[in-house]
Amino acid sequence: MIRVTKGIVVILAWMAASWMLTARAEELAYVDDFTAVGQAAQAKQVPILVLFMSPHCPYCERVLREFLVPMQRNAEYHSKVLMRQVDIDSSARLRDFSGKMTTQREFARGNRIQVTPTIKLFDARGRELTSPIIGLLTPDFYGGVLDTAIDGALTKVRAQPDGTGQ
Repeated sequence: MIRVTKGIVVILAWMAASWMLTARAEELAYVDDFTAVGQAAQAKQVPILVLFMSPHCPYCERVLREFLVPMQRNAEYHSKVLMRQVDIDSSARLRDFSGKMTTQREFARGNRIQVTPTIKLFDARGRELTSPIIGLLTPDFYGGVLDTAIDGALTKVRAQPDGTGQ
């Protein structure tokens, strides 16, 4: 009887761990070093999409679940954009595009983020390429708005030989 119980506990623990790993894979990476992300973006000649979010924002979760995570899974987007997220409430350390150490919260403040979700597209040096997408807008059109912004930013980045968009 004890062996059966231990076996069930082991199986349940394994299932829970597997679910947690899957749940983490279903998110965008939080950025901790924009200089490294910028170097990767410049090498690929793609823009950097940053979701400014708050963990308590249901609209942020919806943007992630319904739009950004599916885009990230789609191989077509791997050659179009790098996606990261910044928690506007977090004191986690972050190296900004200029190499200066700051926090996710301060980086969001420096980008004048007041509403979540907000999406900004940057070049490899941290310059904004398009107008920000603020809020969820109309969900039926949100995917199209994202695609238009990504395509516009990609065009700007690839128009320059150094891949910076400027």
